Amino acid sequence: MENIIEVKGIRKVYRVGNEKVIALENIDLSIGKGEICCLLGTSGSGKSTLLNLMAGLEKPTRGEIIIKNTHVEKLDEKRLVLFRQKYIGFVFQSYNLLPNLTAMENVGLPLAFKGIPRWIRDKKSKQMLSSVGLKSHSNRKPSQMSGGQQQRVGIARAFVGNPEIVFADEPTGNLDSKTTVEVMDLITGIARKNNQTLIIVTHDTNIAGYADKIIHILDGNIEKVEFKTPSLIK
Repeated sequence: MENIIEVKGIRKVYRVGNEKVIALENIDLSIGKGEICCLLGTSGSGKSTLLNLMAGLEKPTRGEIIIKNTHVEKLDEKRLVLFRQKYIGFVFQSYNLLPNLTAMENVGLPLAFKGIPRWIRDKKSKQMLSSVGLKSHSNRKPSQMSGGQQQRVGIARAFVGNPEIVFADEPTGNLDSKTTVEVMDLITGIARKNNQTLIIVTHDTNIAGYADKIIHILDGNIEKVEFKTPSLIK
């Protein structure tokens, strides 16, 4: 399997007052193209920090992050924005929908940032909303939808530009158990269908069960890496 992400010797240190807090100690990992990977750990383990570093939302204190042969840690903010627009989608725990926009408009935002014409954005957004079961919700605003429906809009937004990589940070953290299963089936189903790389951050072992590879993170270090056999993957 071709690696699409490589992390080499990553260390992340935060300063809190006069103290240093080590969030990540010495992380090495590879994620293959089309792989569904889970970063599993308790609160404060460093899993979300690792995701943020891979996504270029933060800079490492030391080490290399290579995505599609590009050193992400060396990109300035302008080039990072363009890189994320081209290759990366995001699914957030808190949905992060703009309250004054409709579902269709929220889904179309990544396309708008790319300068794609409105009529094409609307067409693709409607297609994505239909694929996540919200065909009739195109003109509804977030306040008119349930949490599960809002997360489906968030998933449609993440995938509308057909990114090669999707980062999902606790994507079911605000959902009940039934909706959690529906959302996880949906997000992993889309990724597998399109051979997209999906990186999920969670503390929930049930969510981790959807992954091809589970990276257990403890106190800023990789504790172990667990591979799933194809027959056990949902």
